[in-house]
Amino acid sequence: MGNGGREARRTEKVERFKREQAAKARRRRFGIIGAIAGAVALATIVVIAVVLTPPAADPADAALEGVQTFTNASTHVTDAVDYAQSPPAGGPHNPIWLNCGAYSQQVPDENAVHSMEHGAVWLTYDPDALSDDELSSLLQLVPATYAIISPYPGMSTPVAISAWNAQLKLDTVDADRIDAFIETYWQSGDAPEPGAACTGGVDGPGRIA
Repeated sequence: MGNGGREARRTEKVERFKREQAAKARRRRFGIIGAIAGAVALATIVVIAVVLTPPAADPADAALEGVQTFTNASTHVTDAVDYAQSPPAGGPHNPIWLNCGAYSQQVPDENAVHSMEHGAVWLTYDPDALSDDELSSLLQLVPATYAIISPYPGMSTPVAISAWNAQLKLDTVDADRIDAFIETYWQSGDAPEPGAACTGGVDGPGRIA
């Protein structure tokens, strides 16, 4: 076979090689484009999932469900007050605060409200609605300071915990919800005078601690 035939075969081989390389290049481009498209699609799915997925519920928010808030003003009075809430959760009050602690008898609203002005929480209970064991459990939830616990006959629920302009009423001694309320409202900046004295005032009747 002459040189012309060999040249023709080489030329054909070169052309075939070029076609194969071009085909490989196209496949690589398609692969890259496909990978990019896949990555974009995956990113889109992730973004949609993040946007549409509701945030996880905060246990503290659930524990504080049912808290009522108010806008009581802080003024000193010497007369009895007809409070908007029962038990009171702020409002006009006696110039002398109630010494924080545990009481076995109902205490004067006007003095207890003054203690809440200083950042105390007030835990009240209907003595006819709780057993001795439930009352014992309730006493264990009271902070060592800036807290009052006392009976409050005739409440609409067996237990209530109040702070300045906030109140949670409960049908049971619910330790988790009481703890969450204390964590949020004890010595809260919502009180007009947080950190002011909770001793050196006046004792109510039946103080036991």
